[in-house]
Amino acid sequence: MNFKESQTRTNLMRAFAGECQSRQRYYMAALTAQQQKLVGIERMFRFTAEQEERHAMVFFKLLGECAGENIDICAGFPADVYTDVKQLLDAAAKGEREEAEIIYPDFAKIAASEGFQDIADKFRMIGEIEKSHLERFDYYSGLMAQDALFRSDSTQEVWICLNCGHIHIGSEPPRNCPVCNAAQGYFIREKEAAFTK
Repeated sequence: MNFKESQTRTNLMRAFAGECQSRQRYYMAALTAQQQKLVGIERMFRFTAEQEERHAMVFFKLLGECAGENIDICAGFPADVYTDVKQLLDAAAKGEREEAEIIYPDFAKIAASEGFQDIADKFRMIGEIEKSHLERFDYYSGLMAQDALFRSDSTQEVWICLNCGHIHIGSEPPRNCPVCNAAQGYFIREKEAAFTK
């Protein structure tokens, strides 16, 4: 099939627009978390936003054959304008679930049926990444729902201060870091931190 006449071309532009929207929504959610001194959640939203940006770049590059053209799309995007961090996490999970379970699998099937296997593979692989985003958002939403963001049933939970790296072991992190005096919102479970053992 001719790429410029394909549904895959339109789907790539829809995916590009969707990933750009997700990136910006997650940066804005990060700002909300930052204002509420939930630094771990802020950084998680930023980390995820950067991945969405890379997905957008993948889809955009696949549109190279259409350079200089306008591609009309019809798509709906969520207005997740919340000030409650748990609502932001739930809304993000909902969007990621739709991408991982419906949108990208459908786009992959269409691309494969139109003879664009490389593009189908990209849709499938990025759909799997979106599934990991869904799991991440659900995890933190669950912690917030159980009032367990800064509380553990284990007295041996290992917490790390994202500001200075101080390690604390206990059922909850201190209200303020004893090393740098950062607020409790800077602490996350060490197993959630990047670049730890």
